Amino acid sequence: MYAELDVPHHTPHFHAYYQDSQAVFSIDPVTMMEGELPERQRRLVMAWAEIHQFELLTDWDLLQDGKAPVKIEPLR
Repeated sequence: MYAELDVPHHTPHFHAYYQDSQAVFSIDPVTMMEGELPERQRRLVMAWAEIHQFELLTDWDLLQDGKAPVKIEPLR
């Protein structure tokens, strides 16, 4: 998740990258909005996002206020 100043964002989301693939996921509900990831990686990203949904939404709000997001624990 990163800030893009002066770019309006209406849906809280984050970007996921795996090798040459990338996708954009909404946070609430957790769904893949666009892009492509291999099936296994897509499922892992979605599971991680569901576990950390509150933290993702909190980070989204921080970014919208021009503040740095808090690091979120990776899926292990």
